[in-house]
Amino acid sequence: MPNFVDPSPPGDCLFCRIARGTLPAAKVHEDELTVAFMDIGQVNPGHVLVATKRHWTDIFAIPTDEAQAVMATAHRIAAAARRAFDCPGLMLFQANGKEGEQTVFHFHMHVVPRHAGDGAGLIWPRKTPPFAELERHAAALRSRLDT
Repeated sequence: MPNFVDPSPPGDCLFCRIARGTLPAAKVHEDELTVAFMDIGQVNPGHVLVATKRHWTDIFAIPTDEAQAVMATAHRIAAAARRAFDCPGLMLFQANGKEGEQTVFHFHMHVVPRHAGDGAGLIWPRKTPPFAELERHAAALRSRLDT
């Protein structure tokens, strides 16, 4: 991922300006809650960003209905990418916070068509803890689920 971080204030960030139409973008789709446009840093042809129209910094701030709208739009874009670019695979990527490698602090999801040997990837250090530790982690999450 690039090291660029958009320093703009909320409501005037790159994606807010694209959503308002004051910054040019190659738009693919737009509806009441979302806007989908070509990423200027194409990982592969057809790499699209799906963003909320309203400014939400990350997954922790966005209301559920707008998160669902982003996923619904990403689903539509993924189907179109498969037809348009004959991609046998596809990657959805959504980053949150500096430590999560988020670079534009406006909620968005990457829709990236994938092909064998395309050189793209997502690599992280895989850890394989014992099952008992996985159970403890699951219990901690269950106890804090918003019911």
